[in-house]
Amino acid sequence: MIRNYSEYEMTDQEGLLFFCGGYLAVAVLVFLFYHSIILSAAAGVLIVRLKPFYESYRAKQRIQKLNLQFKDMLYSLSSSIAAGRQMPEALIEAADSLSVMYEPEEPIMLELNHMKRCILENNESDRELLADFAARSCCEDISNFVQVYIISRNLGGDLGKIIARTSAILTDKINIEREIKAVTAQKKFEGRLIALMPVAMLLILNLLSPSYIVPLYAGVPGRLIMTGCLGAGLWALLMMERISNVEI
Repeated sequence: MIRNYSEYEMTDQEGLLFFCGGYLAVAVLVFLFYHSIILSAAAGVLIVRLKPFYESYRAKQRIQKLNLQFKDMLYSLSSSIAAGRQMPEALIEAADSLSVMYEPEEPIMLELNHMKRCILENNESDRELLADFAARSCCEDISNFVQVYIISRNLGGDLGKIIARTSAILTDKINIEREIKAVTAQKKFEGRLIALMPVAMLLILNLLSPSYIVPLYAGVPGRLIMTGCLGAGLWALLMMERISNVEI
């Protein structure tokens, strides 16, 4: 089980690929701007400082993936409860029905199979299982659904209508978020492409006409210009990522 979806730990293989590939990428980028093997080799070590950012990015990806898969879980739960099932039975049916759509290692299947085992083997409370799932998921939509379910169970009422209405609202919200991300994904790609164009142009000039840019690698003024270009490119890429990161 994933103890906390907001914390991501790389596997040994993934960590090896990240550090080796990242070191090479940083070293090549620095060499392209400064033509210094020593500086490039030293700068490659900076990839260690990027590890928390990469793990945070991977954790957000996993939460987004779980959130999208949770939409299918809502459909299954709503249908089961509308047919007269109790929540424990609905969770078991969701685990069986979604197994056709998702592989066992998918986040939603790990959670549903865990809840299924706890209900069948240990007779654990569905409210406790869902509350634990919501706390670990670090996902607002899942937390909202679980809170509404627990309150409706404690206060009474038509559970079927409450769950159906809540599922419909959360599903609409998830669909809107998905559409927004689809729209912004193209802009993110365009922004990253624009940010890489100066690097590509610098690489082409180094390969085809190195004598044309020799002044940029000689003397303090040239070094300052290249440092400014590198800093401006990284700053523009960071600003583009922040601006295009739309939250609902």
